[in-house]
Amino acid sequence: MRIIGIDPGTATTGFSILEKKDGKIRLLEYGCIRTAKSLSPATRLNHIATDLETLIKKWHPTHSSIEKLFFNKNVKTAISVAEARGVILQTFARYDIPQEEFTPHQIKQAVCGYGKADKKMVQKMIQLLLKLKEIPKPDDAADAIAAAICSANTLKIK
Repeated sequence: MRIIGIDPGTATTGFSILEKKDGKIRLLEYGCIRTAKSLSPATRLNHIATDLETLIKKWHPTHSSIEKLFFNKNVKTAISVAEARGVILQTFARYDIPQEEFTPHQIKQAVCGYGKADKKMVQKMIQLLLKLKEIPKPDDAADAIAAAICSANTLKIK
């Protein structure tokens, strides 16, 4: 099975592609989809959808995992992230990719065994779990990897 993990955002959307085979998880690709502030909101959302489609066509994921919206004090940011999530979820639906959504707490719990782990702890655990030479960066990409790991550990498929 292949899982695409997503940490949604308008300026930066983290992504990862994991493969789970014979109970082992392997990282195939990770990175970020970035959009320029100078673009209109609609253009930025279209850019996210287009880049996501490219990843889907390249890797043919069988499942998706996306971080649920964490509402903080900045309503404008929360609305922007919600719009990006909508575009991402709709793109997954268009390609018939089953979706799982997890809170940041659930993702940290799955990766670190501690739901209040900080970003550095999550990155270090990803490095250890996936036997990576380096800590995955930036944070958005690492969060997307963590979301995919959470899904890989939750799904009953080997």
